[in-house]
Amino acid sequence: MEDDILTIEEVAKYLRVSERTVYDWAQKGEIPSGKIGTVWRFKKSEIERWVNERLSSSIKVPSSDISVNIKNIISPERIIFLNHQTKHDALVRLSENLATAPQIKDGKELQSEILKREELMSTALGRGIAIPHVRLSSVTDLVVSVGISRCDIMDFNPIDEVPVRLLFMIAAAFNQHSYYLQSLSFFSSKLKDGDLRNALLNAENPMEAYNLLIK
Repeated sequence: MEDDILTIEEVAKYLRVSERTVYDWAQKGEIPSGKIGTVWRFKKSEIERWVNERLSSSIKVPSSDISVNIKNIISPERIIFLNHQTKHDALVRLSENLATAPQIKDGKELQSEILKREELMSTALGRGIAIPHVRLSSVTDLVVSVGISRCDIMDFNPIDEVPVRLLFMIAAAFNQHSYYLQSLSFFSSKLKDGDLRNALLNAENPMEAYNLLIK
């Protein structure tokens, strides 16, 4: 379908890189793409898979970058339990929680950009996990809210078809590109642990979930 085909501009906006960078990737064959005449086009499903594979395999960040200290970006009050069967409702509720963090200066922009990004492509990584994420100039420092769903969220369209139950919503300042990527990689790697995922799903309160995450 036509709405599943993205332009260089749309891919650049989603990935938060320049259009020139996307063009260079396409020229070198580093990103799934094709030409219609002389114009590059990108299939939404293929870009989504490419992004998920990069996240799942852990993005490499130079060792000189700041390491992730989970206690600095998560707190018990930003861990909530969800009971929504649609990703829209779950994302709205989680963004409302994240907006209470002092690092978030514009909650309406946060929610709008989170929903727009999800419409462009799913942030589900498989294994019942989704990591919705944005970088915004109205965010002063990277911060995370965690949603533990008491029911399956059926419409994230994950590659492995496992319904999403764990959501980690990341908001970062626009100039925190490396830290942002490192945080995505950190959670993607940490949540490969099936015992941790099960323990989080069975947590009875936010503090219990918090203690599991900071181990």
